[in-house]
Amino acid sequence: MKKINIITPLFLVLVTLSILNSCVNDLDSIQKVTYDPKAPDEVTKNLRVFYTDSGFARVEIFASLAETYSKPIAIIKLKDGIKVNFFSAEGKIVSTLTALYGEVNYANGTFLVRDSVQLVNHEKHQRMSTEALYWNQKDSSIYTTSNVVVRSPEGVLYGDGIRTKQDFSEYEFLKPYGKFNFGK
Repeated sequence: MKKINIITPLFLVLVTLSILNSCVNDLDSIQKVTYDPKAPDEVTKNLRVFYTDSGFARVEIFASLAETYSKPIAIIKLKDGIKVNFFSAEGKIVSTLTALYGEVNYANGTFLVRDSVQLVNHEKHQRMSTEALYWNQKDSSIYTTSNVVVRSPEGVLYGDGIRTKQDFSEYEFLKPYGKFNFGK
């Protein structure tokens, strides 16, 4: 008769049970190791968003990278290039806003853009350049207190601060300076 070695199967059973028992994923422990309070809740590459009213496009936003945060306030950070097209009631792009960085703040309805900011009115062939500006989504106004340069076929205007509508059809400098040809 053969002698059965009971120690080997018993040892294998104990090792298997201990391995299975040790592979418990405790979510609290995992979160302590992997959680970063400064990390975004969502990350989106090549974002494209349309805002519509009654089925008509009003605003179109492009961003290379969008990071969504919910705490401490609901905010979206747009990075690596932003382009915003503003549409007329007829659905035609009337102005375009570009920048390298932006933040959409849902709490107060503002959109801050900064770094190489350009606002172009395509019909009037005028371009505004500044380093930072705000777009208030509630009343469609754009404003800044930074240095501003407006170029148009009529000339170049400089100022500290400006207020305009998002279509950039009319504008008001807060502190203007420079030369401008008003025609004959």
